[in-house]
Amino acid sequence: MASTTVTWRNWAGNQRATPRVISRPTSIDEVTAAVQDAAAEGRRVKAVGSGHSFTDIALADDVHIDLSAMGSTLSVDLQSRVVTAPAGMSLRALNAALATHGLALPNLGDIDAQTIAGAISTGTHGTGAAYGCLSTFVAGLTLVTGTGEVVRCGPGQHPEVFAAAQVGLGALGVITEVELRCVDAFVLHADERPTPLDTVLAGLAEHIGENDHFEFYWLPYTERTLTKRNNRVPADDRPLSRLRAWWDDDFLQNTVLGGLCRLGRVAPALVPTISRTEARVLTPRVYTARSDAAFVSPRRVRFTEMEYALPRDALPDAFAGLRRVVASLPFKVLIPVEVRFTAPDDIWLSHGYGRESAYIAIHQYVGVEYEPYFRAFERVAQDLGGRPHWGKLHYRDAASLRPAYPHFDDFLAVRDRLDPGRLFANEYTERVLGA
Repeated sequence: MASTTVTWRNWAGNQRATPRVISRPTSIDEVTAAVQDAAAEGRRVKAVGSGHSFTDIALADDVHIDLSAMGSTLSVDLQSRVVTAPAGMSLRALNAALATHGLALPNLGDIDAQTIAGAISTGTHGTGAAYGCLSTFVAGLTLVTGTGEVVRCGPGQHPEVFAAAQVGLGALGVITEVELRCVDAFVLHADERPTPLDTVLAGLAEHIGENDHFEFYWLPYTERTLTKRNNRVPADDRPLSRLRAWWDDDFLQNTVLGGLCRLGRVAPALVPTISRTEARVLTPRVYTARSDAAFVSPRRVRFTEMEYALPRDALPDAFAGLRRVVASLPFKVLIPVEVRFTAPDDIWLSHGYGRESAYIAIHQYVGVEYEPYFRAFERVAQDLGGRPHWGKLHYRDAASLRPAYPHFDDFLAVRDRLDPGRLFANEYTERVLGA
């Protein structure tokens, strides 16, 4: 159940910790025992997923709880389309298991390496005007609190705990099981093509409203974007060939992009030329695929990331501000900017709480300076009412976040009740929630 310590690193390599104990429970009773032991010894605890957060949200010097040994079996109710999954299961494994039952999640982001608990705890989202973050699909949760109590919550059972724990930042307890509302498995028709930036921005309302899922990538130092439209269709009748899939997803998006980023890191003056060349060689791609295969893209090029959710009508001002920031930097931006859209939801600490949102995600290749870029864009986004993604780099604190979330103090009240001793606190939660 426990092991001697090793240094833990996140996917991007910008966060690391050497906990005194790594606990690998195989049952909820063992999770409870690990939490109670830590409390008795005055140690702090963090549950750790796959490390796909860029912030220090999962760091702890005392006890890391790794839920990967809690099993991989789903409990499936086909009539209601609700499944119960172990919280430490990866989204990739979940998607594969759901497909065997003829089910799917209604929406996904573009990475599937996260654990279920990690994804919902940070507000992971995809894109689509009718869809909130992945936490909106959660029908119920089981968590072990800071007092060692096992709490099962949902809309009709401890609803205030549920409203807080759906996006809980790991601050309320260790999530052990998640009930998810699914849909019948479906196929997406994907249309990916280069489009002038001014055309995208001028037609945003139509692009968002006329497609099930719409997003775009802007290539800095150019006037070009890559747009992605995913729409539900009845048949998988236009699959990509293996060669085209390898060429686009493996070779171009990873091998070539990685090589260009390495070149840009050692010769930054070439970056605008590289971006313009990339923009010229982009070609359309149209295909059909199972939903998760269309939503998710392989990501092997390492980067750091900040993402802000803004009121959707603030996107033009935010994007104009972002362009000014990029033009003013003393270094170059090597990776495209991603823009996505979500529906309003009622989850207390969801970035999309109460409003239609546009998300702007900015990135920098690993090993390249990023903080001045991220801080400058954060000032633009904050002035426009932006809310930072909990799993991606930002510099906000509790004082600046409280006005952005109407239920911020309600969340803190639930935390006071479930974790009065701050067993699940760390430097990140102390900064963004207060001590």
